[in-house]
Amino acid sequence: MLKIIADDKIPFLKGVLEPFAEVLYLPGKDMTKEVVKDADGIITRTRTKCKRELLEGSKVKIIASATIGYDHIDTLWCEENNILWKNAPGCNSFSVMQYMASLLLHYAVRNNVSLAGKTIGVIGVGNVGKKIAALGRIFGMNVLCNDPPRARKEGKEGFAELEEIAEKADFITFHVPLIPDGTDRTFHYADEKFFALLEKYGRRPFLINASRGEVVDNDLLKKVLKEKKILCGAALDVWENEPELDLKLLKLTDFATPHIAGYSLDGKANGTSMSVQEIAKYFSLPLTDFYPERLPEPDNASIDLSGRGGRKVEEILLECMDRSYNILEDDKRLRESPETFEKQRGSYPFRREMVAYTVKNAPDSVKESLKKLGFTVLD
Repeated sequence: MLKIIADDKIPFLKGVLEPFAEVLYLPGKDMTKEVVKDADGIITRTRTKCKRELLEGSKVKIIASATIGYDHIDTLWCEENNILWKNAPGCNSFSVMQYMASLLLHYAVRNNVSLAGKTIGVIGVGNVGKKIAALGRIFGMNVLCNDPPRARKEGKEGFAELEEIAEKADFITFHVPLIPDGTDRTFHYADEKFFALLEKYGRRPFLINASRGEVVDNDLLKKVLKEKKILCGAALDVWENEPELDLKLLKLTDFATPHIAGYSLDGKANGTSMSVQEIAKYFSLPLTDFYPERLPEPDNASIDLSGRGGRKVEEILLECMDRSYNILEDDKRLRESPETFEKQRGSYPFRREMVAYTVKNAPDSVKESLKKLGFTVLD
């Protein structure tokens, strides 16, 4: 019988593969060389480093990661040793869009500014970045997209150079994979050269990182935030040296969360189904169209906006977003207990995306925006 080792924090997985395989569920940190040596496959998240030290001498034939990122997998070593690896691209892109919508709307209301007319620079325009660019347009923002690999492949039209983003952006947000070296290196992409470019134009943008912690030099960011000259603030969902946080940097951020931007139940279900389907394809199991039967419905899924016509657009949109996701709740938990970073991820609260919510009596000023955000809007 097949043997599969699976991260025990991956939802909707237990019982699915058991008719066809022996499945051992473990915390990601407990997947050791001894444990995986006789496994045929691994279903994992980012906490398990699938590298030579773990895999050499094992029977593992396939690694399926229920995540969009794959920097925890030594892809080259796996390919050289005939181990197939698969990630789940785009599985949580709407979840990150939800996170960013909450962040931007809370920023706007907190600072009494309108997002319309502001400029957002999106660095990395893949499955997630495309959704963030679309979000900016929903909010009436000017969107600058920076993605050198895509620009080389598709042509420069529609893409902005980093210099233009530094010159014009009010918000700069990162949605890139972690690439340690080479032409498209993203490790410490936000380095001294990057911040010097921002300082050159003096716009003091707001910086957001919801990609990988190492994309931004955290020590340098801490220095920049202390000086208050180059940035007007920052929001971090990802951190260098996770789950150990730099507490001084934590205090300097405007929004701080424990690597959960993509943690909606919908996104997790997508990641699980994509992983199961890859395992099924490889071992010829009858699960190639698997998807969890039914996601639980949220409480109070109906939102009534009667009498909101005189309020600002951002305030009305934020009321709806807060019903589906309120970034301040995650921010509060992390600040109160940064030492439980990993526990907060492992026992993350119930969170459905906007598609699970219905809005009635919406003012005309927000109807189209709500529909584009994914809410069901009753006319």
